[in-house]
Amino acid sequence: MDIPRIFNITESAHRIHNPFTPEKLATLGAVLRLEPGTRVLDLGSGSGEMLCTWARDYGITGVGIDMSQLFSKQAKLRAEELGVADRVEFIHGDATGYVADEKCGVAACVGATWIGGGVAGAIELLTKSLSANGVILIGEPYWRQLPPTEDVARECFANSISDFLMLPELLASFDELGYDVVEMVLADQEGWDRYAAAKWLTMRRWLEANPEDDFAKEVRAQLTTAPKRHAAYTREYLGWGVFALMAR
Repeated sequence: MDIPRIFNITESAHRIHNPFTPEKLATLGAVLRLEPGTRVLDLGSGSGEMLCTWARDYGITGVGIDMSQLFSKQAKLRAEELGVADRVEFIHGDATGYVADEKCGVAACVGATWIGGGVAGAIELLTKSLSANGVILIGEPYWRQLPPTEDVARECFANSISDFLMLPELLASFDELGYDVVEMVLADQEGWDRYAAAKWLTMRRWLEANPEDDFAKEVRAQLTTAPKRHAAYTREYLGWGVFALMAR
């Protein structure tokens, strides 16, 4: 079980696999007013930076699940590095359908709502692990400005314009599902730059080390097009944020 190889290559040096900077991640923990001992579930936990830094900074405990063998290994190493391996656990596995053995004060799916087949399904899944009056965290893209054509939307890694909503409509969709939006932290263009541009050096270094690899042609193609695509499309049109929700 693993994610597509291209992500294990391009994001192998990432600690955060979304357009949040460490500062944004810390801000999210702070605005949630996390209490020591709060249990956090993270579906699609990547390299574990959220759980590990929150365990260090706010005293939370928790469990993360991710399909990437590499990222799961990196998460465990990060927990050891920060001295929180006794407080957070990382499981390599498919988070689809995962329900925690112990109810959690915070249940998160940050940038991986496909686990539940979309936002509504991810919220429904997270609710099964949530304690009374707990907080759900959803990380999701939205349009900063509406793409003028479907081709532009596809350049932003969407299948169509309808894949994402504008921010007011995204917030309204949470309301329609019966949830109060109690906090939000939004990525900015610097965060997008850090997430996207870090891949370019990683790809170049990988190509230098693996010139004969069968996958080199695909990595080379991505490295050639990614900077222009990011500057022209993703950076301008695509927003991303984490939204804290509580059921009414």
